[in-house]
Amino acid sequence: MNDSFSGKNGKVKVMFVRSDDDSGDNRNKNKRPDGKGRPADNARSGRAGQDKARGGDRRGADPRRSSSESDRPRRPARTEDSGGYESPWKTVSRAPQEEPAFDHGGISGKSFIDPEQLRRQRAEETRVYGENACKALFASRPDAIVRAWFVQSVTPRFREALRWMAANRKAYHVVDEEELAKASGTEHHGGVCFLIKKRQGLDAQAYLQNAPAKDCVLALEEVGNPHNLGAIVRSCAHFGVNGVLLQDPAVLESGAAVRTAEGGAEHIKAINADDFLSVLDTFRKAGYTIVTTSSHKGTPLAQAKLPTKMVLVLGQERDGLSDSAWQQGDMSVSIGGTGKVESLNVSVATGILLADWWRQNQA
Repeated sequence: MNDSFSGKNGKVKVMFVRSDDDSGDNRNKNKRPDGKGRPADNARSGRAGQDKARGGDRRGADPRRSSSESDRPRRPARTEDSGGYESPWKTVSRAPQEEPAFDHGGISGKSFIDPEQLRRQRAEETRVYGENACKALFASRPDAIVRAWFVQSVTPRFREALRWMAANRKAYHVVDEEELAKASGTEHHGGVCFLIKKRQGLDAQAYLQNAPAKDCVLALEEVGNPHNLGAIVRSCAHFGVNGVLLQDPAVLESGAAVRTAEGGAEHIKAINADDFLSVLDTFRKAGYTIVTTSSHKGTPLAQAKLPTKMVLVLGQERDGLSDSAWQQGDMSVSIGGTGKVESLNVSVATGILLADWWRQNQA
């Protein structure tokens, strides 16, 4: 049996080792190599000899001590032969270089994680929250789920998801509201959060290979607000839009956008449009009509005949479409109104335009 301690500097460790033989016969093993006992023991032995020479009657001895006290068993004193305490515990100092190397079978308490690998992994993952969004994601692509968090109250509505995750060894946690807010990064988590692998955006040619005969593709220039994007994607899913052109498709996978879309994000394909104008031209060559929008110029929507196959191009609220994107249009439309406000919110304008395209071509 042993125990070990180390100082704060970690340079000296002290181990207390119990001797195998606790009997008094082994005391001579603690004797110094030169045959002499400890200095204190030698001095004590010398005093004992002087007392014996005086007849065993030490001056100053307490006359009140009774004979019964002298008969009590007393702890054996350290003598020259004992070389130390009778205690079976011995103190051994060990230098740091003498510290034994323990074999853990190749398993270490700390594992090294490559920072670059961790950075790439985090870039490939995102958090999705909200009950409808997570239900739609589980129904559409459960294999994308890496980990999940739930509050107790929503678990009955995710019974199938929990069963599937347990069967497929996917980690999930039932936590309280505060911990879920930390995991999701928002208080508006809706009681559930999934950590998922992001979808990669399609290139234009890959999308066009499976495009339907009647198709409206939405192209968004510099629209990055996740709440606007979520509302836009929700309208796209409702009115039959299959693809959305984005300069950064990853923004469509943000937690706020997916939650605002209320499950609509699972029905939309993100199309890479890093070179925005070039991708518009690719769709034109594939038979699509490029339709640009404006608050003040263009054919009023009520009078416009929207094509069966078109790319509807919208810009950010503050500046609208850039001049170069505007010039790409084969036709332009506007939404009439009272003029009391400068323009509509981009998500509201998108909903109105898509509703009219659906009415003319799909209803």
